[in-house]
Amino acid sequence: MADAPKTARASTKGWGESPWSIDFRPLPRSLPEQVDFAVVGGGFTGLAAAAWLRKLAPDKSVGVFEAEQIGAGASGNTGGMVLGESSAGDLPGLGDVLGGFRETLEELGIECDLHLPGAWEIGRKGGWKDSPISWSDSGRLRVVNEVGGGTADAGKLISGLARAADRSGASIHEGAEIDELRFDEPRFNEPRLDELRGLNPLVLKSGSKEIRAGSALIATNAQSLELSGLRERATPKFTLAVATEPLSPAQIEVLGLDSGKPFYTVDFPYLWGRMLATQGVIFGSGLVDVNDWRELKQIDIASGKAAELIARIELRVRSLDPVLESVGFTHWWGGPILIAQDWEPIFTHHVRSDRAIVLGAYAGQGVALSVYLGRWAAEAMLGLRPLPDWK
Repeated sequence: MADAPKTARASTKGWGESPWSIDFRPLPRSLPEQVDFAVVGGGFTGLAAAAWLRKLAPDKSVGVFEAEQIGAGASGNTGGMVLGESSAGDLPGLGDVLGGFRETLEELGIECDLHLPGAWEIGRKGGWKDSPISWSDSGRLRVVNEVGGGTADAGKLISGLARAADRSGASIHEGAEIDELRFDEPRFNEPRLDELRGLNPLVLKSGSKEIRAGSALIATNAQSLELSGLRERATPKFTLAVATEPLSPAQIEVLGLDSGKPFYTVDFPYLWGRMLATQGVIFGSGLVDVNDWRELKQIDIASGKAAELIARIELRVRSLDPVLESVGFTHWWGGPILIAQDWEPIFTHHVRSDRAIVLGAYAGQGVALSVYLGRWAAEAMLGLRPLPDWK
């Protein structure tokens, strides 16, 4: 399917504008009557799973159903930091996330400015004597450790995954909000979808339209929590970031960021960031609480708690080092994250059926993990790999 000639920013109204551009839009098409595999959510997880399903099973039909536009949720509003573990650290059987992420991109032919020089963990206690970072932020911030990781362009990653899925024959449907997931009894003498081994097909409802599917992946992360069955298991939040104007090589060297390594604090107050290709720097911090995931759509970073946190980030950035005292900013934005118990991602069967998989709750650390686990989910849907035995 040819690209629709449109470039867009990945943002919901009120969430600001991230630095990422998505240069792929699927062409409009009618919703299908049935698919072998339904993927709900057009972010990193869903698009990776769809592309991998078609790669492994090109004879099976795959439909991706996105309520807004691809990348409109967490994926298009991330900071693009690439880290090798979950927010809860390593997990039993998790494997090599960074290696698997890079391999998946290579297999799917995706270029997203992936750069893996490592990542700095920074803190206010201890720290290396020769730390390249020495900033003032509620104490003296210094490097305390180096871990695997790096950065990617989130817009190029979304575009590449969507293009790979589309090219492989998956159908991507934007503006196709799934309102309900139903588990039906079969109709009399109805042919079974994909020879479902005696199992009844799922039914996904989008408005007045019903879509029958052999199995489904629910990859809506912090949104549609009733659909995913995660309302009582995880908490949605909204996090914020800013990007500076381009800095000079001398300023970047003084800040200790000339290696291109992203950074995040291991203590509080939390701060994370990374270099951009423009030579600007992203800085992020802060969480806005919501009582219901639907409140995420009502957040406006120009008012209320979100605006307070944006202003606080700007003040902190200008106070980090004298070279940033008068720095200007080019982007202000926020995006949703989902946090589950012990900060572990959720990767399990739906509470109502083992033919639906729920995947999400990356707690803000999902760029590499979401693609890596999206591939795993595709393999699980095809019966090639079991789900992990996490909590």
